Amino acid sequence: MAARILLVEDDPTIGEVLTASLRSHAHEVVCERTGTGGLARARSSAVDLVLLDLGLPDLDGVEVCRQLRRIQPGCVLVMLTARSTEMDVVVGLEAGADDYLVKPVRLAELHARIRAHLRRGGATPGEPGICAVGDLVVDGLRHKVTVAGRELHLRPKEFDLLARLAAQPEVAHSRDELMSDVWDANWFGSTKTLDVHVAALRRRIHEGAGTGALVPRIVTVRGHGYRLELPAAGEDLPTS
Repeated sequence: MAARILLVEDDPTIGEVLTASLRSHAHEVVCERTGTGGLARARSSAVDLVLLDLGLPDLDGVEVCRQLRRIQPGCVLVMLTARSTEMDVVVGLEAGADDYLVKPVRLAELHARIRAHLRRGGATPGEPGICAVGDLVVDGLRHKVTVAGRELHLRPKEFDLLARLAAQPEVAHSRDELMSDVWDANWFGSTKTLDVHVAALRRRIHEGAGTGALVPRIVTVRGHGYRLELPAAGEDLPTS
């Protein structure tokens, strides 16, 4: 699937290699070498996916990530980073990125990730048009989520993940199953992005729930994955 891609990368050699490789896969690519240039480009034209180097010469990459998410909330945002520690990755994902790749980037992995993120539009496997779990309603046809009538504004992969869990409430889904169904069957690399998306969903559901709403929670199944379930009477909804 061809896409409009914005590459924000200050290293000219890396930028040229990535641009050529992406164009060889029929993508339309524009490259900017500064955070300021990337933000200006994002304001002037719509893109499907952004590849963002966090080590930029003019602006902090995490702040650029936050601004890009506000400017183009519907695009896929993938960080390119030499910062491989878990905390650096989590900070970047929580700033609005959908995924990350650690430099040096393997081209095969880059293209696999891009294919995974661009695989949108169809229903998640097993997902009916509308799923209701307590006061949480996931409308796959309108791509809309409400909690007790209040709409939650989710990023694309947050919606896809919640729709997958809501399609089979009370069922424990493995990490590999969720990565395959929500991201891509051929996904390889870290699944940290799954954990960060789960944490974000928990916060958004908690913040969107009004007093007295019957709201499901995403439960961690140790050594396996996650499931969506309604809490027992008197239990609080976890936020992390």
